[in-house]
Amino acid sequence: MPRQIFQLKVSLAGVRPPVWRRVLVPGGFTLDRLHRVVQYAMGWRDCHLHCFEIDGVAYGEPDPDGELALRDELDVRLDAVAGKGSRLHYTYDFGDWWEHDLLVEDVVAADPEQRYPSCSDGARACPPEEVGGPAGYLRLLAASTDPGHPEHDRLRDWAGERFDPEAFDAGRVSTLLRRLC
Repeated sequence: MPRQIFQLKVSLAGVRPPVWRRVLVPGGFTLDRLHRVVQYAMGWRDCHLHCFEIDGVAYGEPDPDGELALRDELDVRLDAVAGKGSRLHYTYDFGDWWEHDLLVEDVVAADPEQRYPSCSDGARACPPEEVGGPAGYLRLLAASTDPGHPEHDRLRDWAGERFDPEAFDAGRVSTLLRRLC
């Protein structure tokens, strides 16, 4: 049986215009590896806690203090908990609370000429870490495009000259995914 590849559309909730990625991931990836795919595809730095919620069950890194009831993401394969049409929820950074919707758009046989994981499409740059969640990101976008905004200079300086909310390069994301996942 050929290896199954899951085509996932990863969408960041609560932001407009939409920030999203389309990734191709082996079904045999554990949720821990899927976490890394989401991190690299979206542009996060993986410096905060995260969890998946699938059919009412939470998965993530086990909490040594036992305060968070999470199943170990290392023990669960994507193809064991999802199929075509499934929706997974992924939350990153429990302070800023970035919610992502992962839709399994399709499940296909692996192309022997293709390397996985890969990113085939997407739109817009990921918000900067520590911006304050969706509300803070919307404030940053409003201030950075309006020179008359009272926080224009401060927020542009904070985000840095290189931050371009329109920027996205699927080829660069695919290269990162192959190197790091």
